[in-house]
Amino acid sequence: MARDRAGGAAGSSAESMIAPLPSRQSLTDDVYEAIKTLIMDHVIAPQARLSIDQLARDLRVSSTPIREALIRLESEGLARKEALRGYTTTPVLTPDEVKELFEFRTVIEPWAAARAAQRRDAASLARLQAEVDSVDTLPTGDTYQAYRELAGHDERFHRQIAELSGNDQLLQAFVRTHCHLHLFRQRYSTRLGSATIAEHQDIAAAIAAGDAELARAAMLTHLRRAQQRLT
Repeated sequence: MARDRAGGAAGSSAESMIAPLPSRQSLTDDVYEAIKTLIMDHVIAPQARLSIDQLARDLRVSSTPIREALIRLESEGLARKEALRGYTTTPVLTPDEVKELFEFRTVIEPWAAARAAQRRDAASLARLQAEVDSVDTLPTGDTYQAYRELAGHDERFHRQIAELSGNDQLLQAFVRTHCHLHLFRQRYSTRLGSATIAEHQDIAAAIAAGDAELARAAMLTHLRRAQQRLT
């Protein structure tokens, strides 16, 4: 019995000295964000090969979280897998592709904003306003690490409006474009951020007022200005 108690005490003492390892999911998320940052900042150039072994050495992790991260990046359109070549980064959007993406958005998103104004309720409005208020300060740099939170806000804001429209097909079409990642990958400046937030506030106010036509017009204005800022 004494030996059992002594062994138990020694085990407890040893356990208290061992720092817990990060969870598997946490490690995978960290690796994903690290590679995504390299791609968004063009440290890894567009259409460059993504070597799993090299990334594992650079990030000092095993190949497993690298593979899992690349699968996620492929689903977002930032990486692609090719037979006999492995993974490469995707090219940035061409001017024509940017134009086509905005043509698509100006068809579906103003309609979604109008529908959101018609279908609003207290819970959805509170969630939308909380998202608008979530940006406390604008990024001061032009790296992905600096503007990542704003890019996330931009995606969540537009996705919430698509969800509020109540049209699942529209929502899925919007989600599949991953437009925010691809557009922020083009370039970012602090001027883009301040204008984006102001226009989001106008859209949210129109939806809260239940004015479908004003919401439609505010969204259309926002998208057209965003396109002008990028081009």
